[in-house]
Amino acid sequence: MTTLDAMQSLSKRMGGGAGLLTAWVGMPDPMVAGMLAREDFDAVTLDMQHGANDIVSITNGIAQVALAGKPSIVRIPVGQFAIASRVLDLGASAVIAPMINSAADARAFASFMKFPPVGERSWGPTIVVAMNGQSMSDYLSLANSTTVSIAMVETREALAALDDILATPGIDAVFVGPSDLSIALSHGDNVNPARKDVADALSHVVQRCRAHGKSACCFAPSPEASRDLAKQGYDLMAIGTDFGALRNGAKAQIDIARARG
Repeated sequence: MTTLDAMQSLSKRMGGGAGLLTAWVGMPDPMVAGMLAREDFDAVTLDMQHGANDIVSITNGIAQVALAGKPSIVRIPVGQFAIASRVLDLGASAVIAPMINSAADARAFASFMKFPPVGERSWGPTIVVAMNGQSMSDYLSLANSTTVSIAMVETREALAALDDILATPGIDAVFVGPSDLSIALSHGDNVNPARKDVADALSHVVQRCRAHGKSACCFAPSPEASRDLAKQGYDLMAIGTDFGALRNGAKAQIDIARARG
């Protein structure tokens, strides 16, 4: 698969309950992203919101993922929509924007993701064009349809505005953060993504995405939860994090070595 094919594969495969899996990388060492990209994930997500990534590690991480023939997704910090344009210029296939709570938030995000007439993204794709072997004109003609704008739904306000967010031009998908949503739905009483009200919200989100012809994505707290989400019709799920995988793998090996369990 060429770099261009890898970058465009995410937009082509999402939709209709594709059940894709993404790794989730908060460690700023690009080797972590590159190693996970060589596993059987469909994409690799680099996290700038809660992870330790900055623009330098994102640049190198995208390159490592591209070398493995996989598309990159970047979650940007809250409200920092200008970073979305930068990571697209660096070769990201999709951007997740957290805390999109209204149509106004969605429009602001989309404006940095899409070129006119859909948005107001500034022109400067020198790195991604060189990476993909495209001409500038080819990139311009394809960028709006092949870069995926993903708005996070994780609050009561976002659920109430869901149809307006999905109807916003330039928004291609929503991504549910079940932990934040559980905090919001419990009025800050607890964090429990397995609660029934969260499950009901997840079902509602995928139904509204289908009605609008948009894709539904979610963070899955476990592989079992990911399977359930895929059965509901979710297009993309993140399975845990790199930190969690490292700790779980270390614990499993130590328990065996010390004959625990």
